[in-house]
Amino acid sequence: MTGRRWKPRTVLREDVELHCRDWAGDPAGRPVLLLHGLAGHAGEWDALAGALAPGHRVVAVDQRGHGRSTRRPASVGREAYVADVLAVADRLGLERPLLVGQSLGGHTALLAAAAHPDRFGALVLVEAAAGRSEDAPEQIGGLLRNWPLPFPDRAAAVGFFGGGPAGEAWADGLEQRPDGWWPRFDLEVMVDSMAPLAARDHWDDWAALTCPTLLVLGRRGIIPPAETDRMLSLRPEVRAVSLLDAGHDVHLDQPAELHRLIAELLRDVPSP
Repeated sequence: MTGRRWKPRTVLREDVELHCRDWAGDPAGRPVLLLHGLAGHAGEWDALAGALAPGHRVVAVDQRGHGRSTRRPASVGREAYVADVLAVADRLGLERPLLVGQSLGGHTALLAAAAHPDRFGALVLVEAAAGRSEDAPEQIGGLLRNWPLPFPDRAAAVGFFGGGPAGEAWADGLEQRPDGWWPRFDLEVMVDSMAPLAARDHWDDWAALTCPTLLVLGRRGIIPPAETDRMLSLRPEVRAVSLLDAGHDVHLDQPAELHRLIAELLRDVPSP
């Protein structure tokens, strides 16, 4: 990508290559580690990363099974995703980063911060929660099977995904093959990645969190109000914000507002 401000990095962990976008910034500022959602990719965070990068080093990860990372890893369990986060932070020298995750990436961030409270300075969950998602694998499978693959061209993909910045970002997650444009993931890997969320909830992990936490929701998002209420009753110190004109992909629908909220949190949390 001509003129890009990030450098590609690869972290090896066991059987997995994790590809990252590393945005250089002021080393005195707290680093930021970004985790995309299911079926997503690191490039979804470009607007936010570019806005934060002057004052902070920002790393966005293609999580296992996604993007340019290993497509069919041996495990897609929650523990494997969490171990990947720790490996990226260690290998790239991110000291107590602000950990930001959207959707499945937010769930991974929650578990990582709960299990390793000394490793992360603060937490931002974007359209993510702690409850059990019993029907998620079936719903995700049905949704992805409805993609009209292959897309004949990139413009058709952008239109299918709703156009605008969100449509462009989702289209950026595709790869061009001789017969058209295809996802950089396998459907069964995505469904299997959701299976642990259907098996149990993680309220104990949420309640155990001690780091400063920001919860960002879209007014048209998918987190049930009752689940948000329970999260805040267990941790009343958490700041929760619901953004107008935003759905589940808050980071794509309202990147400037999300940047403002995260920048405020970074100012309130001392640098490591």
